[in-house]
Amino acid sequence: MQTFDWIVVGNGLVGAAVSYELARCGLSVLLLDRALDPDNATRYSYGGIPHWSGGTALTQQLCHEGIAKHRQLSEELESDTQFRELDLLLTLTTDSDPKAAAEPYANCATPPQLISAAEAKALEPLLNQDAIAGAFTVRHGHVSPTALVKAYNQSFQRLGGTRVIASVVDLVRIKDRVTGLLTSEQAYPAKQVLVAAGAFSRRLLHQAKITVPLYYTHAELIETPPLDLTLRSLIMPAQTQRFALEAKASQPETDAQWDQPGHEITPPSLDSGAIQFLDGHLRLGQISRTLTDLEADLDAAKSDRSMRTEIASQIPDLADVPGTWRRCRVSFSRDGLPLVGPIPGLKGIHIMAGFSAPFVYLPPVAQRFAQAVVGETDPVITAMALDRFSESEPF
Repeated sequence: MQTFDWIVVGNGLVGAAVSYELARCGLSVLLLDRALDPDNATRYSYGGIPHWSGGTALTQQLCHEGIAKHRQLSEELESDTQFRELDLLLTLTTDSDPKAAAEPYANCATPPQLISAAEAKALEPLLNQDAIAGAFTVRHGHVSPTALVKAYNQSFQRLGGTRVIASVVDLVRIKDRVTGLLTSEQAYPAKQVLVAAGAFSRRLLHQAKITVPLYYTHAELIETPPLDLTLRSLIMPAQTQRFALEAKASQPETDAQWDQPGHEITPPSLDSGAIQFLDGHLRLGQISRTLTDLEADLDAAKSDRSMRTEIASQIPDLADVPGTWRRCRVSFSRDGLPLVGPIPGLKGIHIMAGFSAPFVYLPPVAQRFAQAVVGETDPVITAMALDRFSESEPF
Protein backbone atom coordinates (compact mmCIF):
# COMPACT_ATOMS: atom_id res chain seq x y z
CA MET A 1 0.00 0.00 0.00
CA GLN A 2 1.27 3.46 -0.91
CA THR A 3 2.56 5.67 1.89
CA PHE A 4 1.61 9.21 0.94
CA ASP A 5 3.84 12.18 1.70
CA TRP A 6 0.72 13.98 2.96
CA ILE A 7 -2.87 13.14 3.75
CA VAL A 8 -5.19 16.16 3.88
CA VAL A 9 -8.48 15.71 5.73
CA GLY A 10 -11.34 17.91 4.50
CA ASN A 11 -12.23 19.20 1.05
CA GLY A 12 -13.48 22.65 1.89
CA LEU A 13 -11.53 25.65 0.65
CA VAL A 14 -8.62 24.95 3.03
CA GLY A 15 -8.19 21.30 2.09
CA ALA A 16 -8.70 21.94 -1.63
CA ALA A 17 -6.13 24.75 -1.74
CA VAL A 18 -3.44 23.15 0.40
CA SER A 19 -3.69 19.72 -1.28
CA TYR A 20 -3.20 21.45 -4.64
CA GLU A 21 -0.24 23.47 -3.39
CA LEU A 22 1.42 20.40 -1.83
CA ALA A 23 0.97 18.43 -5.07
CA ARG A 24 2.31 21.41 -6.99
CA CYS A 25 5.50 21.08 -4.94
CA GLY A 26 5.92 17.51 -6.18
CA LEU A 27 4.60 15.68 -3.12
CA SER A 28 2.28 12.66 -3.17
CA VAL A 29 -1.00 13.76 -1.59
CA LEU A 30 -4.24 12.04 -0.60
CA LEU A 31 -7.28 14.31 -0.13
CA LEU A 32 -10.00 12.76 2.04
CA ASP A 33 -13.56 13.90 2.69
CA ARG A 34 -16.73 12.23 3.90
CA ALA A 35 -18.80 13.33 0.88
CA LEU A 36 -18.24 14.24 -2.75
CA ASP A 37 -19.89 17.65 -2.24
CA PRO A 38 -19.92 18.16 1.54
CA ASP A 39 -22.29 20.66 3.18
CA ASN A 40 -19.41 22.51 4.80
CA ALA A 41 -18.68 26.15 5.61
CA THR A 42 -17.17 26.72 2.17
CA ARG A 43 -20.29 25.42 0.42
CA TYR A 44 -22.51 28.02 2.14
CA SER A 45 -20.05 30.89 2.31
CA TYR A 46 -20.69 34.33 0.82
CA GLY A 47 -17.37 33.95 -1.06
CA GLY A 48 -16.22 37.47 -0.17
CA ILE A 49 -12.56 38.52 -0.50
CA PRO A 50 -11.97 41.48 1.89
CA HIS A 51 -8.57 42.45 0.49
CA TRP A 52 -9.00 45.96 1.85
CA SER A 53 -9.36 44.86 5.48
CA GLY A 54 -5.86 44.05 6.76
CA GLY A 55 -5.23 45.90 10.02
CA THR A 56 -1.72 44.65 10.85
CA ALA A 57 1.46 44.24 8.83
CA LEU A 58 0.83 40.49 8.65
CA THR A 59 -2.80 40.64 7.56
CA GLN A 60 -2.13 43.47 5.11
CA GLN A 61 0.58 41.35 3.50
CA LEU A 62 -1.77 38.39 3.22
CA CYS A 63 -4.56 40.58 1.81
CA HIS A 64 -2.17 41.96 -0.82
CA GLU A 65 -0.98 38.48 -1.76
CA GLY A 66 -4.50 37.05 -1.62
CA ILE A 67 -6.11 39.45 -4.07
CA ALA A 68 -3.12 39.20 -6.42
CA LYS A 69 -3.47 35.41 -6.35
CA HIS A 70 -7.22 35.53 -7.06
CA ARG A 71 -6.74 37.83 -10.04
CA GLN A 72 -4.74 35.16 -11.85
CA LEU A 73 -6.06 31.99 -10.21
CA SER A 74 -8.58 31.07 -12.93
CA GLU A 75 -5.74 31.06 -15.45
CA GLU A 76 -3.42 29.14 -13.12
CA LEU A 77 -6.04 26.49 -12.33
CA GLU A 78 -7.38 26.43 -15.90
CA SER A 79 -10.93 26.83 -14.63
CA ASP A 80 -13.22 29.81 -13.99
CA THR A 81 -13.47 30.66 -10.28
CA GLN A 82 -16.04 33.38 -11.11
CA PHE A 83 -13.77 36.02 -9.61
CA ARG A 84 -15.04 39.59 -9.78
CA GLU A 85 -14.89 42.84 -7.85
CA LEU A 86 -18.00 44.64 -6.64
CA ASP A 87 -19.15 47.26 -4.15
CA LEU A 88 -19.40 46.23 -0.52
CA LEU A 89 -22.02 48.22 1.38
CA LEU A 90 -21.70 48.12 5.17
CA THR A 91 -25.03 49.56 6.18
CA LEU A 92 -25.73 51.71 9.24
CA THR A 93 -28.98 51.37 11.15
CA THR A 94 -30.96 54.56 11.67
CA ASP A 95 -29.89 54.77 15.33
CA SER A 96 -26.17 54.20 14.61
CA ASP A 97 -23.35 56.55 15.56
CA PRO A 98 -21.29 56.79 12.34
CA LYS A 99 -18.15 57.88 14.21
CA ALA A 100 -18.28 54.86 16.53
CA ALA A 101 -19.08 52.55 13.62
CA ALA A 102 -16.02 53.82 11.74
CA GLU A 103 -13.55 53.00 14.52
CA PRO A 104 -13.02 49.28 13.68
CA TYR A 105 -12.13 50.24 10.11
CA ALA A 106 -9.66 53.01 10.88
CA ASN A 107 -6.56 50.81 10.64
CA CYS A 108 -7.59 48.93 7.53
CA ALA A 109 -5.30 49.10 4.52
CA THR A 110 -8.16 50.76 2.61
CA PRO A 111 -10.70 52.12 5.11
CA PRO A 112 -14.28 52.03 3.76
CA GLN A 113 -15.71 55.47 2.99
CA LEU A 114 -18.86 56.81 4.63
CA ILE A 115 -21.66 57.67 2.20
CA SER A 116 -25.23 58.89 2.68
CA ALA A 117 -28.32 56.69 2.44
CA ALA A 118 -29.10 58.27 -0.93
CA GLU A 119 -25.60 57.50 -2.22
CA ALA A 120 -25.92 53.92 -0.97
CA LYS A 121 -29.25 53.66 -2.82
CA ALA A 122 -27.55 54.87 -6.01
CA LEU A 123 -24.99 52.06 -5.70
CA GLU A 124 -27.65 49.48 -4.79
CA PRO A 125 -31.11 50.36 -6.13
CA LEU A 126 -32.80 47.55 -4.15
CA LEU A 127 -31.92 49.23 -0.85
CA ASN A 128 -34.63 50.95 1.19
CA GLN A 129 -32.79 54.17 1.99
CA ASP A 130 -35.31 55.08 4.70
CA ALA A 131 -34.17 52.03 6.72
CA ILE A 132 -30.52 53.09 6.94
CA ALA A 133 -28.60 56.14 8.13
CA GLY A 134 -25.96 55.62 5.47
CA ALA A 135 -23.25 53.08 4.71
CA PHE A 136 -19.54 52.54 4.44
CA THR A 137 -18.38 51.38 1.02
CA VAL A 138 -15.25 49.86 -0.48
CA ARG A 139 -14.45 47.62 -3.44
CA HIS A 140 -14.53 43.96 -2.49
CA GLY A 141 -13.49 40.74 -4.21
CA HIS A 142 -15.83 37.81 -4.75
CA VAL A 143 -15.72 34.24 -6.07
CA SER A 144 -18.06 31.28 -6.27
CA PRO A 145 -16.94 29.04 -3.38
CA THR A 146 -18.00 25.86 -5.17
CA ALA A 147 -16.35 26.91 -8.46
CA LEU A 148 -13.12 27.72 -6.61
CA VAL A 149 -12.99 24.38 -4.80
CA LYS A 150 -13.81 22.54 -8.03
CA ALA A 151 -11.00 24.39 -9.82
CA TYR A 152 -8.49 23.50 -7.09
CA ASN A 153 -9.66 19.85 -7.11
CA GLN A 154 -9.33 19.49 -10.87
CA SER A 155 -5.82 20.97 -10.89
CA PHE A 156 -4.85 18.80 -7.91
CA GLN A 157 -5.89 15.66 -9.78
CA ARG A 158 -4.11 16.76 -12.97
CA LEU A 159 -0.95 16.96 -10.84
CA GLY A 160 -1.43 13.33 -9.79
CA GLY A 161 -3.22 13.90 -6.50
CA THR A 162 -5.55 11.23 -5.14
CA ARG A 163 -9.10 11.88 -3.87
CA VAL A 164 -10.99 9.41 -1.71
CA ILE A 165 -14.53 9.78 -0.34
CA ALA A 166 -14.59 8.16 3.10
CA SER A 167 -15.30 9.09 6.71
CA VAL A 168 -12.22 9.40 8.89
CA VAL A 169 -12.66 7.28 12.01
CA ASP A 170 -9.39 7.92 13.81
CA LEU A 171 -5.74 8.82 13.54
CA VAL A 172 -3.19 6.00 13.41
CA ARG A 173 -0.76 6.84 16.18
CA ILE A 174 2.36 5.11 17.49
CA LYS A 175 3.47 6.79 20.73
CA ASP A 176 4.17 10.42 19.85
CA ARG A 177 3.93 10.02 16.06
CA VAL A 178 0.89 9.99 13.78
CA THR A 179 1.52 7.60 10.90
CA GLY A 180 -1.74 7.80 8.97
CA LEU A 181 -5.51 7.69 9.14
CA LEU A 182 -8.16 5.05 9.63
CA THR A 183 -11.37 5.43 7.63
CA SER A 184 -14.54 3.37 7.84
CA GLU A 185 -13.11 1.20 5.04
CA GLN A 186 -9.33 1.00 5.45
CA ALA A 187 -6.16 2.55 6.84
CA TYR A 188 -4.04 4.99 4.85
CA PRO A 189 -0.38 5.44 5.84
CA ALA A 190 1.34 8.81 5.47
CA LYS A 191 4.50 10.63 6.46
CA GLN A 192 2.43 13.67 7.46
CA VAL A 193 -1.26 14.29 8.15
CA LEU A 194 -2.94 17.69 7.86
CA VAL A 195 -6.34 18.11 9.49
CA ALA A 196 -8.22 20.76 7.50
CA ALA A 197 -11.79 19.81 8.39
CA GLY A 198 -12.89 23.19 9.72
CA ALA A 199 -15.18 22.94 12.74
CA PHE A 200 -14.97 19.15 12.64
CA SER A 201 -11.19 19.30 13.18
CA ARG A 202 -11.59 19.74 16.92
CA ARG A 203 -13.77 16.65 17.28
CA LEU A 204 -11.48 14.45 15.18
CA LEU A 205 -8.43 15.50 17.17
CA HIS A 206 -10.26 15.18 20.49
CA GLN A 207 -11.07 11.56 19.66
CA ALA A 208 -7.31 11.02 19.46
CA LYS A 209 -6.85 12.78 22.83
CA ILE A 210 -5.46 15.90 21.16
CA THR A 211 -6.86 19.26 22.24
CA VAL A 212 -6.46 22.40 20.13
CA PRO A 213 -7.69 26.00 20.66
CA LEU A 214 -10.23 25.80 17.85
CA TYR A 215 -13.89 26.76 18.20
CA TYR A 216 -16.92 26.98 15.93
CA THR A 217 -20.28 28.57 15.33
CA HIS A 218 -23.39 27.07 13.83
CA ALA A 219 -24.00 29.52 10.99
CA GLU A 220 -27.57 29.70 9.65
CA LEU A 221 -28.52 31.24 6.34
CA ILE A 222 -31.11 31.12 3.56
CA GLU A 223 -30.19 30.01 0.05
CA THR A 224 -32.49 30.98 -2.81
CA PRO A 225 -32.80 29.57 -6.33
CA PRO A 226 -31.84 31.89 -9.21
CA LEU A 227 -34.11 34.94 -8.98
CA ASP A 228 -35.37 37.45 -11.53
CA LEU A 229 -33.87 40.45 -9.74
CA THR A 230 -30.40 41.95 -9.59
CA LEU A 231 -28.53 42.74 -6.38
CA ARG A 232 -25.47 44.67 -7.48
CA SER A 233 -23.61 44.86 -4.17
CA LEU A 234 -22.61 42.70 -1.24
CA ILE A 235 -24.67 43.93 1.72
CA MET A 236 -23.41 43.54 5.30
CA PRO A 237 -23.96 45.48 8.54
CA ALA A 238 -21.30 48.02 9.45
CA GLN A 239 -21.40 46.89 13.09
CA THR A 240 -21.26 43.11 13.07
CA GLN A 241 -21.90 41.05 16.18
CA ARG A 242 -20.21 37.83 15.09
CA PHE A 243 -16.62 38.77 15.93
CA ALA A 244 -17.55 39.92 19.44
CA LEU A 245 -19.41 36.63 19.90
CA GLU A 246 -16.32 34.68 18.80
CA ALA A 247 -14.03 36.61 21.14
CA LYS A 248 -16.27 35.91 24.12
CA ALA A 249 -16.81 32.24 23.23
CA SER A 250 -13.09 31.47 22.94
CA GLN A 251 -11.94 32.75 26.32
CA PRO A 252 -9.74 30.21 28.20
CA GLU A 253 -12.39 29.62 30.86
CA THR A 254 -14.76 28.22 28.23
CA ASP A 255 -12.37 25.57 26.90
CA ALA A 256 -13.57 22.64 28.98
CA GLN A 257 -17.15 23.16 27.78
CA TRP A 258 -16.23 22.87 24.10
CA ASP A 259 -15.63 19.13 24.37
CA GLN A 260 -18.91 18.58 26.25
CA PRO A 261 -22.04 18.58 24.02
CA GLY A 262 -25.02 20.51 25.35
CA HIS A 263 -23.52 23.92 26.13
CA GLU A 264 -24.43 27.26 24.56
CA ILE A 265 -21.37 29.40 25.27
CA THR A 266 -22.88 32.76 24.30
CA PRO A 267 -26.26 34.08 23.14
CA PRO A 268 -26.70 33.93 19.34
CA SER A 269 -26.07 36.87 17.04
CA LEU A 270 -27.75 37.99 13.82
CA ASP A 271 -25.77 39.91 11.19
CA SER A 272 -28.07 40.64 8.27
CA GLY A 273 -26.43 40.33 4.87
CA ALA A 274 -27.05 39.36 1.25
CA ILE A 275 -25.03 38.41 -1.83
CA GLN A 276 -26.14 37.35 -5.30
CA PHE A 277 -24.01 34.97 -7.34
CA LEU A 278 -23.48 35.13 -11.08
CA ASP A 279 -26.08 32.43 -11.75
CA GLY A 280 -28.74 34.57 -10.00
CA HIS A 281 -29.13 32.71 -6.70
CA LEU A 282 -28.66 34.53 -3.38
CA ARG A 283 -27.46 33.75 0.11
CA LEU A 284 -29.09 35.66 2.96
CA GLY A 285 -28.05 35.50 6.58
CA GLN A 286 -26.69 34.97 9.01
CA ILE A 287 -27.34 33.77 12.54
CA SER A 288 -24.31 32.53 14.52
CA ARG A 289 -24.66 30.17 17.50
CA THR A 290 -21.91 28.84 19.76
CA LEU A 291 -23.40 25.44 20.52
CA THR A 292 -20.91 22.75 21.57
CA ASP A 293 -22.75 19.90 19.87
CA LEU A 294 -21.88 19.74 16.18
CA GLU A 295 -25.20 18.04 15.51
CA ALA A 296 -27.34 20.31 17.72
CA ASP A 297 -31.00 20.65 16.76
CA LEU A 298 -31.96 24.12 15.50
CA ASP A 299 -35.36 25.70 14.91
CA ALA A 300 -35.10 26.23 11.16
CA ALA A 301 -38.52 27.88 10.78
CA LYS A 302 -37.88 30.40 13.55
CA SER A 303 -34.43 31.26 12.22
CA ASP A 304 -35.79 31.64 8.70
CA ARG A 305 -38.37 34.17 9.91
CA SER A 306 -35.77 36.14 11.89
CA MET A 307 -33.36 36.41 8.97
CA ARG A 308 -36.09 37.34 6.48
CA THR A 309 -37.50 40.04 8.77
CA GLU A 310 -34.07 41.58 9.27
CA ILE A 311 -33.03 41.66 5.61
CA ALA A 312 -36.49 42.75 4.38
CA SER A 313 -36.28 46.03 6.29
CA GLN A 314 -33.31 47.05 4.14
CA ILE A 315 -34.12 45.17 0.92
CA PRO A 316 -37.93 44.79 0.73
CA ASP A 317 -37.77 42.81 -2.54
CA LEU A 318 -36.20 39.91 -0.60
CA ALA A 319 -39.00 39.61 1.96
CA ASP A 320 -40.86 36.74 0.35
CA VAL A 321 -38.39 35.22 -2.11
CA PRO A 322 -38.28 31.40 -2.22
CA GLY A 323 -35.39 29.98 -0.26
CA THR A 324 -34.14 27.09 1.82
CA TRP A 325 -32.76 27.33 5.36
CA ARG A 326 -29.19 26.03 5.59
CA ARG A 327 -26.77 25.37 8.44
CA CYS A 328 -23.00 24.96 8.41
CA ARG A 329 -20.29 25.05 11.07
CA VAL A 330 -17.65 27.75 10.88
CA SER A 331 -14.36 27.40 12.75
CA PHE A 332 -12.51 30.27 14.42
CA SER A 333 -9.54 30.83 16.70
CA ARG A 334 -8.97 32.85 19.84
CA ASP A 335 -7.08 35.72 18.21
CA GLY A 336 -8.49 35.93 14.70
CA LEU A 337 -5.50 34.28 13.04
CA PRO A 338 -5.86 30.71 11.79
CA LEU A 339 -4.18 27.72 13.39
CA VAL A 340 -1.53 26.59 10.92
CA GLY A 341 1.27 24.10 11.43
CA PRO A 342 2.35 21.14 13.56
CA ILE A 343 0.53 20.21 16.75
CA PRO A 344 2.93 20.63 19.67
CA GLY A 345 4.13 17.45 21.37
CA LEU A 346 3.42 15.16 18.41
CA LYS A 347 5.12 14.32 15.14
CA GLY A 348 3.47 13.85 11.78
CA ILE A 349 0.26 15.77 12.56
CA HIS A 350 -0.63 19.32 11.48
CA ILE A 351 -3.71 21.52 11.46
CA MET A 352 -4.97 24.30 9.21
CA ALA A 353 -8.30 25.77 10.38
CA GLY A 354 -9.94 28.78 12.02
CA PHE A 355 -9.64 31.38 9.24
CA SER A 356 -11.54 34.61 9.94
CA ALA A 357 -11.32 35.66 6.26
CA PRO A 358 -10.53 32.44 4.41
CA PHE A 359 -11.09 33.59 0.85
CA VAL A 360 -8.44 36.28 1.09
CA TYR A 361 -5.97 34.64 3.50
CA LEU A 362 -6.11 31.01 2.42
CA PRO A 363 -4.65 31.07 -1.12
CA PRO A 364 -1.35 32.69 -0.03
CA VAL A 365 -1.23 30.75 3.26
CA ALA A 366 -1.68 27.42 1.46
CA GLN A 367 1.05 28.32 -1.01
CA ARG A 368 3.43 29.48 1.72
CA PHE A 369 2.73 26.38 3.82
CA ALA A 370 3.54 24.02 0.96
CA GLN A 371 6.69 25.91 0.04
CA ALA A 372 7.82 25.86 3.68
CA VAL A 373 7.32 22.08 3.77
CA VAL A 374 9.84 21.59 0.97
CA GLY A 375 12.00 24.62 1.68
CA GLU A 376 12.86 27.02 4.47
CA THR A 377 10.81 28.15 7.46
CA ASP A 378 8.32 30.88 6.55
CA PRO A 379 7.81 33.67 9.12
CA VAL A 380 4.17 34.11 8.04
CA ILE A 381 3.42 30.45 8.74
CA THR A 382 5.38 30.59 12.00
CA ALA A 383 3.20 33.51 13.15
CA MET A 384 0.16 31.22 12.90
CA ALA A 385 1.67 28.32 14.84
CA LEU A 386 -0.27 26.86 17.77
CA ASP A 387 2.52 27.60 20.24
CA ARG A 388 1.79 31.33 19.95
CA PHE A 389 -0.66 30.95 22.81
CA SER A 390 0.60 31.62 26.33
CA GLU A 391 1.84 28.74 28.49
CA SER A 392 -0.51 30.01 31.18
CA GLU A 393 -3.48 29.01 29.04
CA PRO A 394 -4.75 25.42 28.67
CA PHE A 395 -3.06 25.11 25.29
